[in-house]
Amino acid sequence: MKRNIVIATIAAAALVGGGTATALAVTGDDDAGVKQSSVRVADDDRTDDRDDRDDDGTDRAEDRDGTDDRAENAAEAKAAKVTAADAITAALKSVRGTAVSAELDDEGSSLVWDVDVLTQGGNRHSVQVDPGNGKVLGSHADTADDADADDAADDSRARAALKDASVTAAEAAEAAAAKGTVVSVDLDDDRAAGWEAETTGADGTERDWTVDLRTAKVTADASAPDTDTDTDD
Repeated sequence: MKRNIVIATIAAAALVGGGTATALAVTGDDDAGVKQSSVRVADDDRTDDRDDRDDDGTDRAEDRDGTDDRAENAAEAKAAKVTAADAITAALKSVRGTAVSAELDDEGSSLVWDVDVLTQGGNRHSVQVDPGNGKVLGSHADTADDADADDAADDSRARAALKDASVTAAEAAEAAAAKGTVVSVDLDDDRAAGWEAETTGADGTERDWTVDLRTAKVTADASAPDTDTDTDD
């Protein structure tokens, strides 16, 4: 994912009327009141500490690192009960617009889906979805202060690439799911080649795929190393 905005906060406010309290979700930068994901994962800090101890330049350490990475990938993919397509659908019910990416991401000891949405008003929102139950945990809208020229150019390319597209991010994720568990889908707005999808196999091996913007045909990403040559009809 080219741009990963790591913040989705919810401050709860109660409106009391007729004896009923209603919680309102608002965006902000304060971590207080952030809803936590129901899916917990191993803390990366422990893995980093172990990697530091194993960083002795030996093939044995490198092999163990690779095995650990695959095991972690497989565990996270298995822990996500909500698919990429369903996470995108949930995000779009919270923030109306066009989804341009979704990524299964570990936030410390929590696992979340981060979904980027371009709204009709021209803003980009990051929406966090619980991979365990599909509930929206929070959202964050880019402001003029957050954005820069590169971000604006990215958004402009994304809109141009999607102008004549008939395959949505959710549909691309569904198509790529035939290759494995989809852990990310992102619009390839640099080459306008289609949707980029990453899958994780049962053994934790990650693969990259391209999903055509008009036909949803899935092909191995030629720009990625060690890709498969399988295609979907």
